[in-house]
Amino acid sequence: MPGTRKLGRPTAHRNAMLRGMVTYLFENGQIETTYTRAKEVSALADKMITIAKQNTLASYRQLMAYITKESVVKKLTTTIVADYEDKNGGYTQVYKMGPRRGDAAEMAVIRLAKVEKPQTAEPEKPAKRKSRAKKATETETAPVAATETAETPEATEAVEAPAAE
Repeated sequence: MPGTRKLGRPTAHRNAMLRGMVTYLFENGQIETTYTRAKEVSALADKMITIAKQNTLASYRQLMAYITKESVVKKLTTTIVADYEDKNGGYTQVYKMGPRRGDAAEMAVIRLAKVEKPQTAEPEKPAKRKSRAKKATETETAPVAATETAETPEATEAVEAPAAE
């Protein structure tokens, strides 16, 4: 359940910090922060995307109540949610980066997960036909060049010389 870690802050400060980080994540696509904060932000961002997928007035108002910028809510409901239509959860990824230099806190990068959409087979067919045509012309010219070099007068003289001895 998101929001169970205290993160060493009073409740109001913690909630404001997490709201700001979620907003920044949707605005820029990734954040570098400590690992525990990244896990909290990941859970909250997944929850916000799930709410945005409902696409109702009530869900829009819930997003506006949590995310601090209206432009980010519009971006979330139009472009970001469109990428995750067929996906159920796992909208964010957290990568560990190693300890921070000053206090050795474990750092992490949180980013929105890239969605690989399956491509249709139609665009690939013309590309394969073109490449096959190119390969066919290359293979036709290659053996001709090999036979021309073998039939040069110098090559035939080298072959005939040992036979004469």
